[in-house]
Amino acid sequence: MVQAAVNYLADLSVTPVTYNPPAGTGVPRREGNYRDFKVDVQDGRPRATEFSLDRQAFKLVNHDTHVRDFYDENEVKTAYYAEVEALIKRETGASKVVIFDHTVRTADNAVERGLRAPVRSVHNDYTEKSAPTRVRDLLPPAEAEQRLKKRFAEYNVWRNIAADPVEMAPLGFVDSESIAPKDLAVCDLVYADRTGEIYQGVYNADHRWYYFPQMKRTEAALIKCYDSLKDGRARFSLHSAFDDPTSPANPKPRQSIEVRAFAFFD
Repeated sequence: MVQAAVNYLADLSVTPVTYNPPAGTGVPRREGNYRDFKVDVQDGRPRATEFSLDRQAFKLVNHDTHVRDFYDENEVKTAYYAEVEALIKRETGASKVVIFDHTVRTADNAVERGLRAPVRSVHNDYTEKSAPTRVRDLLPPAEAEQRLKKRFAEYNVWRNIAADPVEMAPLGFVDSESIAPKDLAVCDLVYADRTGEIYQGVYNADHRWYYFPQMKRTEAALIKCYDSLKDGRARFSLHSAFDDPTSPANPKPRQSIEVRAFAFFD
């Protein structure tokens, strides 16, 4: 276990809004009463086989890749998307997976390189409203309405893309079973061409944090950010990058990719 500071909303005295500039043009600007809170982050590796997407809303899997260059957009979209689609189908039993987005992040001169930096706020990528809205954006109208009548979920697949294990800004995950509804605050995510919606985490001392130290390129973390079913299973998650106090004095900058996808079930 390590103790680390993570950035939460302290309260809702200021309505949270995040302004996201195009990649490579600046850093996000956030409004809201954010503060750093010290939390205990447990090493999840000893319990990795126990974690479930339907209970904790995250899990670690072994998942090798044939991708040579994750900075090559074409290779990511042609080769890696197919690998991720197969992974999500394997882990969830979904009948159809639609990958619609990916983000490459680096802790080393991200803006100058036209990339994004690790996100250091406790958040979840989709909300009760934004997930079905995004499905309607992505699918033909008739198919979208049919799919929305059955179960669907949104998953992120996160991995280290460097040759060396992650030493800087690892990703921490909150066990969904420790998240209360009041801990999820709706936050507008404003882009140049559209406005989306995410959840920002409101501090709750009961949150149980985990991470997987030294994640390798041959591993992937699956994160469930939305599930339409309301049967008691995990529907949302919270996660954030953080500074690991056990990292080397001069850690190698983190390089990672996250792929976002909707999974549809028959």
